[in-house]
Parts: sequence; structure tokens; C-alpha cells
Amino acid sequence: MSNPSSSSQLPLKRKYPTALDLRAKARRRLPRFAFEYLDGGAGADTGIARNWDAFDAIEMIPRYGNVVASPPTDVELFGRAYSAPIGISPIGGPGTGFPGAEKYFAAAAQAANIPYTLGVLSAITIEEAAVLAPDVLWLQLYRFPGNEHRIGLDLVRRAAEADVKALVLTWDTPVRTTRPRETKSGIMNPFKLTNRLRMDALTSPAWLLSMMRNGIPRFVSLRPYMDGRTGLQESAEFIRRESGGAFTWDEVARYRDVWKGPLLLKGVLHPADAERAVSLGVDGLHVSNHGGRQIDALPASIDILPAIAQQVGGKATLIADSGVRSGVDAARAVACGASAAFAGKAFLWSLGALGERGPAHLIDIFKDELSATLGQLGCASVGDLRAVTVRHNNAYALDDF
Repeated sequence: MSNPSSSSQLPLKRKYPTALDLRAKARRRLPRFAFEYLDGGAGADTGIARNWDAFDAIEMIPRYGNVVASPPTDVELFGRAYSAPIGISPIGGPGTGFPGAEKYFAAAAQAANIPYTLGVLSAITIEEAAVLAPDVLWLQLYRFPGNEHRIGLDLVRRAAEADVKALVLTWDTPVRTTRPRETKSGIMNPFKLTNRLRMDALTSPAWLLSMMRNGIPRFVSLRPYMDGRTGLQESAEFIRRESGGAFTWDEVARYRDVWKGPLLLKGVLHPADAERAVSLGVDGLHVSNHGGRQIDALPASIDILPAIAQQVGGKATLIADSGVRSGVDAARAVACGASAAFAGKAFLWSLGALGERGPAHLIDIFKDELSATLGQLGCASVGDLRAVTVRHNNAYALDDF
């Protein structure tokens, strides 16, 4: 598997200079069901639109008079150095959007030295991901409450043995929801290449070729717990039976006791929840509305971020998640109180548009946009964004809660 260098990306930057250019290409290049899976959200997609509009509404005031040439974008998260305050969010079953997604994400993140959060519902194991991304791998967990959390705690054990750098508990999926665009495109649970989807797939040689190389996505990290029954139908039944619900506070505390590395809680939207998580020893919070994929009535994550930053101050590392489409958005997030911004959909667009080359290209776009934004604002480093004057009219205040 190749890891394209920055120099090899130059022709792509002329053709696809932004993440939204990659989105447009992915729409044309992928089977309809694959694009609807990776691009769609809950309800009428108003949650996605709200996330984007909220980022676009944030203004930052520059200070001129200092020469700042190509400022560096490097940051430190949980005591580790990364090349930018940008990461790849956990994504469930990304191989439906583009088979082999996890391998390509892991390789690109390792080459670029940015965090990659492997979703537990992935088509490669924790151990395989650790080989591809030994320095930057984080792991996301859903709740598996059965038999005293036997599965979840064993996944934590495996993560520790694989030297995973951070553990992320996703707790904003208390119930299962429907995503209309997926349903209308013919996707079912479990995923199955029906005749309708096969005909759709024939329109995308790139998707078909990647499926032939990587196979139909299966949740292989869960294979040890499935008694050898790893078919798509069996996998779906297993997940319905064994997983579900949001982590309780007692369970968060239990995972905190077991996991010795950095622990993050993903899906925090209320300052009081942020405060309680920190009191239990949680190290970081993903301020996230699940990318608008659970319910489209939630506020934009970036609008909640300042209140949570005010509530927990320097007691936790804050990750802005949901709606990030550019290095400018990453700069906005840091200026509003985050330590980093993670993207999911944008990285899926990159795969849909360019296949294996896509994630590396998108990382280059984000880093170039971020560095240019720093220079334009008069910032010599990412940390200087905290002193930038920001107009964020839609932000929630602590008094709102």
C-alpha cells in the first residue's frame, strides 16, 4: 500500500483544492448507495447543514504588523506530538462508503502524524490497525453491556496490548435511528449486495475494484466474541443483541479504572455533563452531535463548544467534532476553545473521490489551509489562536443551561 508524498499531491491540489471539491467528485464517482451512506445524516439533513452554517458564521479578527511566514501547525495532545490539530473521527462501517477505508485512513494518518480513531465496527482488527498506525492510533468503543461488559473490557485489554494511544467511549447513540438517504438508496442492516445494489455498484469501477481487493466489510474486531459465526447476517444479529444504549456514569468510571491511558468521552453537548465527566477522571471530550447522523434537532457542536470550554477550562482536552470541512474550520475550533478538530465525512469524501490517495491529499489540504489561516491572522503557532478575537454570535453561554 502506497503512502503518497506531499509532492505527489501537487497536481491533485490544482484539481481538488478543497474538501468540498472532493465531495463533488465522490458524488460522481461512487455508487449512489455508497455516497448516500457516507454523506447522509438523520432526518432531512438539517443537522448537517446546521453544523456547516455554524462554522461559516464564526469570524476571526486578524492582527497585522508581524511577519509570520508559513507558521507551523504542530500540536501536543495528551503528551504526544502531532503535526496538526486535526484528526480522523471514528466512523462505523466506513467500508460501505469505500471498501478498505480503515487501511487507507490508518496508513495516511501514520504518514502525516495525525490521530486516527479506529471505530470498533471496523473491517480491520485493532491489531492490524496498530501495525499500520503504531504512533497515532486511537480506538473508539460502543457499549457492550452483556455479561458484565465482557466484550468491552476485553477490547480495552487488546487496545492496551496493541499500544493504542487513547480510548474514546461513544455515548451519544442511546437508541438506534433511521437515516432516510441510506434507506432510500437500498441499504439494509445487515449490509447485503442485493441485485439493486449490484446494479448500482456497476456504475463505479473504482468501488468495485476496491471491494474485490478488500472484500465486503465485516466487523472483524468482534470476531473473537462471535463463536465463529462471522457472516453479515450473524454479525448484525450479534451487534443488535450485544451492543446498545449509552454508557452510564458508573460505567464511564469503570472504564476509567481499567484503562490507564488517555480516556475521552464522545458526544458531550451539555456543560454539566462535561463537568461530571472530568470529575470521574475523563481526560478529553469530543464536543459532538455525531455529525448530524443521530437526530437533526441537536445544536451545532461548535456553538456548544465555548460554554463547555468555559465550564471545564483547562481540566480536559476538548476535541471539536461534527461539520469540520477545512483547515479554517480547525482554526475556528481552536480559537473557540478546542485543542483539535476531528473530521469524519470529509475523509470519507476523500476516499470516494480519489480512493487510496484521498486521505493523504485531504490532510495536506487541511494543513495548508490551517497554516495559511494562522499566517493571515498573525499567529506564529496554533496556540496563538487562543488570543484571536472571535465573533461567534450563535454560541451558547453558560447561563443558557
